[in-house]
Amino acid sequence: MKIIIVGNGLAGTMAAKTLRELDRRAEIEIFAEEQVIYYPRPNLIEFMAGNLPFERMFAFPGVWYSQEQIQLRLGTPVKKIVPDSQEVEIENGQRLTYDFLLLANGASAFLPPIKGADKKGVFTLRTLSDALNILDYMKSHPRLVVIGGGLLGLEIARAAKARGADVEVVEFFPYLLPRQLDPQGAALLRTEIEKCGIRVRLNVTTDEILGSDEIRGLRFKNGEELSADMAIVAAGVRPNVGIVKEAGLAVDRGVVVNEFLETGKPRIYAAGDGIQHNGRIYGIIPASFEQARLVAANMLGQRKKYEGTIPSNTLKVVGLLVTSVGLVNPEAGGFEEIRRENKEGGIYKKIVLQDGILIGAIWMGTKNGVNGISRAVTQKLNVERWKQSLLEDDFDFSIL
Repeated sequence: MKIIIVGNGLAGTMAAKTLRELDRRAEIEIFAEEQVIYYPRPNLIEFMAGNLPFERMFAFPGVWYSQEQIQLRLGTPVKKIVPDSQEVEIENGQRLTYDFLLLANGASAFLPPIKGADKKGVFTLRTLSDALNILDYMKSHPRLVVIGGGLLGLEIARAAKARGADVEVVEFFPYLLPRQLDPQGAALLRTEIEKCGIRVRLNVTTDEILGSDEIRGLRFKNGEELSADMAIVAAGVRPNVGIVKEAGLAVDRGVVVNEFLETGKPRIYAAGDGIQHNGRIYGIIPASFEQARLVAANMLGQRKKYEGTIPSNTLKVVGLLVTSVGLVNPEAGGFEEIRRENKEGGIYKKIVLQDGILIGAIWMGTKNGVNGISRAVTQKLNVERWKQSLLEDDFDFSIL
């Protein structure tokens, strides 16, 4: 049985690893656009910050692929999919047949249509090549503006500050991490970030990137200007769906899959940042990992259903631990929100309940209880009887 995987990111690599664990005889071939073996994307930030040497960027040693009898074709993107004949086309028009095909070619950094975004000194961060280019440019251009105050934007700001850059974050929304935090938690986070010398500007929309050939600053829609030597745009990602559309597969915002992660064409599956399941694109590591494991099993004849992944993010921003799990900003009625804050200690906790069921939580400034609260949200436990004590520092989550 021949299985071709398009993409060597998390979903593609973990699917190959799982396939080999389940079947020692299957022929597995991965086609990668990048010239390097798989590395976890969070490692880009630690590498940029100077905390992780280049040789430790990668999840597996280079010999792992040959040891596992997985053929990896670096710098060899798939150019075309031909579902009717079960073939893919690579460079020079060469075609290869498959028994099963996994689309795990992920997403690309989104660069909004900002005037002047094509100037020298404007970057996005998605690949190792991007990180190397940013570090090289930063050596002689130390005044950096990060456009976007989400997870990636704040991590970039932290890494650049660690390298000695002068950093300012500008965000369209009225508070930081709008997907993971509420205004109260975000206000505390902003205070901690600014204590470390990273400036934050909220409620501003970048209208133009100024300069002739190279960036010299930003102009916002309110007319204000900000001087800068370089800019990194952290405005999210967009699924890579070019070859998918051309092959006639169903595409909306991403490649559409069913509960078994099957596309609309026989023997073609999809997983990772590029897929849309039940109208949702996850774009988070836990979802890609879960999808990769499941899709590998299904290609080998199992019929496991993907039920979706509860969003869960944990990061460390300027030394402050931030965990966000599930629904933390309910917009409709019928939800109960309970908070506890210690501004002096940099601690903020919040739980969101619906009929006593724990459906969301924010845990900032402490690691005590992080695993317990994350498990409780993931399992959708009824915590009605403990809701007033859940946020206490000494709460025993083993009783849940």
